[in-house]
Amino acid sequence: QVQLVESGGGLVQPGGSLRLSCAASGLTFSNYAMSWHRQGPGKERELVASISRLDRATTDKDSVRGRFTISRDNAKNTVYLQMNSLNPEDTAVYYCKAFNTNENYWGQGTQVTVSS
Repeated sequence: QVQLVESGGGLVQPGGSLRLSCAASGLTFSNYAMSWHRQGPGKERELVASISRLDRATTDKDSVRGRFTISRDNAKNTVYLQMNSLNPEDTAVYYCKAFNTNENYWGQGTQVTVSS
């Protein structure tokens, strides 16, 4: 059974940082590209960043480019999202996804709230 478990969310002040983790099990992690998505209050889920099987990282959302960095550790079956200079517009539930040509798996999400 495939499981993706996100962690590291919480309440942070504007300008602060958080590092999200997504631990995968039940799959051959190195065979999957990984991505982070988020869904803010009243908004649709959107792609934030992705990283290929071969460790090529892409920041897909313009508003986080230069602030957010995706990375992966295949030895730990984990993908990370380092988030710096957070602002209230980054408040959302953050989800990780594992995907390849034939399959998609989602985690349950972790809440990030940016507020003073």
